[in-house]
Parts: sequence; C-alpha cells; structure tokens
Amino acid sequence: MLRPWETQFWLEDSPGKTLHSKLLNKLTADIKDGRLAPGSMLPGSRSLAEQLGVNRKTVQLVYEELEAQGWLITRPRSGTFVSETLPEQGLSPINKDLVSSTHKAKLPSELVEILYQDALSPYNNIPATNDGIPDSRLIPYELLARTYRRVCINLSRQSKLGYGDPRGSIELRDSVRKMLSGDRFMNCSTEQVCIVRGSQMGIYLASRVLDPKKGAIVMEDLYYLPARAAFESNGFKVLKCRLDDRGLNIDHLQEILDKHTVAGIYVTPHHQYPTTVCLPMDRRLALLELSKSFKFVVLEDDYDHEFHYETNPIPPLASLPNSENVVHIGSMSKVFAPGLRLGYIAADTQFIERAAQEIVLIDRQGNTLSELVLSSLMESGEVKRHIRKSRREYESRRNHTAQEFKRVFGDKISFSLPTGGMAIWVDISKLANGKKLESLPNKDSTLSTLYTDDKIAPAHVRFGFGALNKTEITKSIEQLSEALA
Repeated sequence: MLRPWETQFWLEDSPGKTLHSKLLNKLTADIKDGRLAPGSMLPGSRSLAEQLGVNRKTVQLVYEELEAQGWLITRPRSGTFVSETLPEQGLSPINKDLVSSTHKAKLPSELVEILYQDALSPYNNIPATNDGIPDSRLIPYELLARTYRRVCINLSRQSKLGYGDPRGSIELRDSVRKMLSGDRFMNCSTEQVCIVRGSQMGIYLASRVLDPKKGAIVMEDLYYLPARAAFESNGFKVLKCRLDDRGLNIDHLQEILDKHTVAGIYVTPHHQYPTTVCLPMDRRLALLELSKSFKFVVLEDDYDHEFHYETNPIPPLASLPNSENVVHIGSMSKVFAPGLRLGYIAADTQFIERAAQEIVLIDRQGNTLSELVLSSLMESGEVKRHIRKSRREYESRRNHTAQEFKRVFGDKISFSLPTGGMAIWVDISKLANGKKLESLPNKDSTLSTLYTDDKIAPAHVRFGFGALNKTEITKSIEQLSEALA
C-alpha cells in the first residue's frame, strides 16, 4: 500500500551534539507537539537514513531507544508506529498538568462534548445512531463519478480552481434559486442564496449573525440537539415552546413572547424533528404574523423537504405572506448522503452578506468542485430524477415499517403514519411504564429523552427506517421488541 505523503524530517535545528541525540530529540519533540500523532506510521529505518544522510544503524538505535521509553511500538511485518499510549499518560495529575496545554483552551459545554463523542463513534467501531439518515446504497455513484470527472477536467482547462465567492459558486446558487422558485414557491434572487456545508453550518452561521443581546432563542419542546448547542455556544438563552399533536403550540408561543424578549425561533415545520408532525397552514400563518408583530427572526430548518409522501408538500414558511423575517435553511444531505456536505441559506441580502462574512473567517469558501457537480446535476434534471426514485423507495420502506410495528407489537404501541421523512415516532408508554430505560441496544431506535434536557420518563422512540432495507427493518423492529419485552 502506497503512503499518501512521505514524512520529512530536519535535524539542523534539533538540540544535541551527535546525530543520534539530534534524531532522538527531534522525534520526541514531534510526538509531543502532535506532528507525529499516536498510531501514525514512521518511515522505515532504511528510508529515514537515506532521507537524513545518516547511517541506518543510527536510526535503528534511536527507534529501539524510543520504543523502550514507550514513545514507539514495532509491529512485526508492519513497521514502526507512534505509541497509542504515550509516556505522559502515566504521570501524576500535577506533573501531567505541567506538560499539558489543554488548560489554555476554553472548555466545551457538556452538550458539545456529547455531540463530539457521538460524531466520533463510527470511527471507534461504535454503530452510529440512525434517527432518519438516508441510505447511501441508493446514491447514483457512477453518475456522480462521471460528473465529477467532467467538471474537474473543465475546471482545470479553464483554470477556475482558485478562490471564489464565499457565498458559494454562482452556478449552484442560481440552481438553488431556480429550485426554490419552481418547487417551493419562494421568490428570491441569487444574491439571497448562500451555499454552506450542510444545514448544521447554516444553523451555526445564523446563531453567529443574530445578536444574543436582542433576546433569547425559542426552540420546540423536543428539539435537534446540535441546533441548541450552536445557539448556546454563541451566547443565546434557549426557551422551549410546547408541542402537541399539530406541532408547535402557537398559544404557548404567544405566552413566551408576552414574557420574554425573543431574537428568533428555530423550527422544523415540514416534518418536526423528532416527532415528524407537519405544522398545518393555520399555525404557519399565525407564526409569521407573530414574527412580524414582535420582530423576531424565524429560522426554518427544511432538512428533508424532498421526501413528502401523502400529497404535495406544504409550501415552506419562506414562501408565505409575512415571511420577511424568515431565514430558510436546507440541505442536499438527505437527497444523496451526509458525506456530500452541501446545503444552503435563503434570506434577505443583508443576512446573506453577514453569513458570508462569517464564512470568510472559518472557511473562506465552500467546495467549488462539489458545488459545480451538484449544479450540473440539478440543471440536467438528474437530481429531480434521483429524488423521485428515492422518494418511492423511502415511501415503501415507511409503509413496511408501519406494517411491521403493527405485526410485532400489536396494540402495545401506537403511532401516526408520518406524511414524510425517514423516521417514525412511536408511542411506547405502555411498554416503558415502570421500566428504567436509559438507552436501547438497537441503534435504529432512539428514546424520546434524547431530544430534551427535561427529566422525564421515555414515552416514545424515533425509529429511523431510511437507511434500512425491508429485511433490515423487520430485524431491527424484532430486536427492539426483545429490548422492550
């Protein structure tokens, strides 16, 4: 297997009177500084000796000494690696603090730490939570590969892979504008669209643009955890508005507005996350009237607009009367896969400009190549074609999920068939009554307690069916039945 890069070493500035001591000190310093990360592979002794112009025996002796000290480990027929457990980990707390720089960094909130560990779980051989993610097996890989190749060749010929607009490529912004206009009844210009790396980046940028001094953020009673973490990380107080079987409770929102100053409200009206309820039109119009009266921003997270099964999707908030204060956030992650980090924000030009200014500080611009690939697929109609095909498959999986829940559980559970999305919200209160449920061994089923910080007993599970075929759905539901028995 070829290594992507050959690690380079320079001994001239390394302390020591001999080549042995210089190399010993250099490798130790690189490990301490993090340049040589735990688990990373070092060059072979012959390769490193040739690179530095020293005797191979010198390199071998240094490797052996560092291995004896615990810095390196040699694996037969594999090579020499930086040890996963470094010597500092055995120091006393007082001495460990002396060699650690972590005290210089601001500590994350407990919620951010939880989200970070959850993000790392797939790389630590822990199954990732499936709460309604798409099935990457449905991605048209050959079409993507051909389009990437064609776009990459065209860009190289035209020398257009330099820095660009922080709002995203004009091609994709215009493609998104056409989609929002034709498919979602939104009247916006290309200047009112900003490309981001998924909806979470859009939410975070919104939390940066809004001012916590102008009021709190209102979220639904059960909510998307990363959104709350973004608002709190930027200084916002979060207030929670009750939900009922029709979604956001407008009467309770009115009570909140009468008592508190509110800068914005974050909502998932199309398919409420996590309960999957679609906010009806009368409540949408009432929410927008309140936004105009109380002058707060409505952050509309339209994360899976494409997957609505019953009728045509209800028009988003951003397309309705009194929507001047709406910031519409969407993503293409559900269309293809989370790994394709492309989303968008649609709002007034002043908000888009402020978001782009924040992008300049952390990202400079998006991924031009991927943006042009997606634009090409949208303009050719391939994205719409893929959505239609995927929607039929996900609808079939939704129906199979409902059928299997009824077959396996009977009247022990209840649910309303979701009008769209890739998950189902199941009432398990009869089964959970009196049981101490803190988690479920089934990664496709998430307890309702995960979506709130209130100390309440779990009454529902969110079951993600999008990433599972029908055989996998049946097996997962049967496993859930055993866990709740």
